[in-house]
Amino acid sequence: MKPTSPDIPLHDIKPLVEVPDYSLYLFIGVVVLSVAVIAAVLYLGWKIRHERRRVNARKLGLEALKAIDFSDAKAAAYAITRHGYLFADDSPRHNEVFSNLTARLEAYKYRKEVGEIDEEALGYYRNYLEMIDV
Repeated sequence: MKPTSPDIPLHDIKPLVEVPDYSLYLFIGVVVLSVAVIAAVLYLGWKIRHERRRVNARKLGLEALKAIDFSDAKAAAYAITRHGYLFADDSPRHNEVFSNLTARLEAYKYRKEVGEIDEEALGYYRNYLEMIDV
């Protein structure tokens, strides 16, 4: 049984259905999401590294306060005042102790010749150093 016509109706096979293709959109979405995640990871890594490398002014100020040489009383008085201002506004008690310390150091600042810093001023200085939290 040979068909005579090339257009034989096929009853068993359904016609082709148009299938929407979203693969390009999915690919672009995955690429954009991957780039965003990689950029976020790189940014956070840079930020963490930058934070670790940043100079902490309070830490440097405390180190400078601890390293003051008292052989030159005038330079020591100026250095204590200069570096001490960094911590004076931490609390009202810090401000009070710092103002007492600067009042004790006034005698060593504005004179041509000064003697050694007395024990009372050194006691205020040590007390102020113990109060500082970095």
